[in-house]
Amino acid sequence: MAVSYPLWGIALGTVALAACSAGPSTQLPPATFNSASSEAPTEDYILGPLDEVTIHVWRNPELSAEKIQVRPDGRITIPLVRDMVAVGKTPTQLQNDIRDQLSEYIEQPIVSVIVNQFNGALPQQIRITGAGAEPAALAYRANMTVLDAMIAVGGLGEFAAGNRATLTRYDGAAGKNKVYRLRLKDLLNKGDPSANVALKPGDTISIPESRF
Repeated sequence: MAVSYPLWGIALGTVALAACSAGPSTQLPPATFNSASSEAPTEDYILGPLDEVTIHVWRNPELSAEKIQVRPDGRITIPLVRDMVAVGKTPTQLQNDIRDQLSEYIEQPIVSVIVNQFNGALPQQIRITGAGAEPAALAYRANMTVLDAMIAVGGLGEFAAGNRATLTRYDGAAGKNKVYRLRLKDLLNKGDPSANVALKPGDTISIPESRF
């Protein structure tokens, strides 16, 4: 004899299964804590809009420039070098490009580029959105963790659902974004070190509000 089930029961079961599979189920491994002396450097710093640099041209102070801000369009202007693209370059790449252009006017120029204030290229920034105390875009720094980012923005907002937060990260090998679970409430309110994870340039932390 065939057993029949109420349609509403099947519907509720389908909805429940969809709800369980909708959210991210993967959590990143906890960040490892190293002493300051053993922290590893990351890839070369990439210049971004509004970064401030100082450019020295050895034995040519009239061609040097202090505290030059990268314009919003990503370019800089110094004596004999007009509208050179700086965004997306490392300081070494920028100094080499300036040297090549100055070599048209002086013999074997020696150029150095020093970054005074860091903002970072947009793809390298860490973004915190949603119900954080102070949503913001932060310049990524070496060995940065979720805890560092949350301290920088003042923690969670009053109505934040910290343990339902997510981290979105681009996976170059897969060619798409991947979403991971975060337990920000456990990290910030309980001091759970297993809830702290390492960040990578371009990560986005999304914090939803609590459901009432």
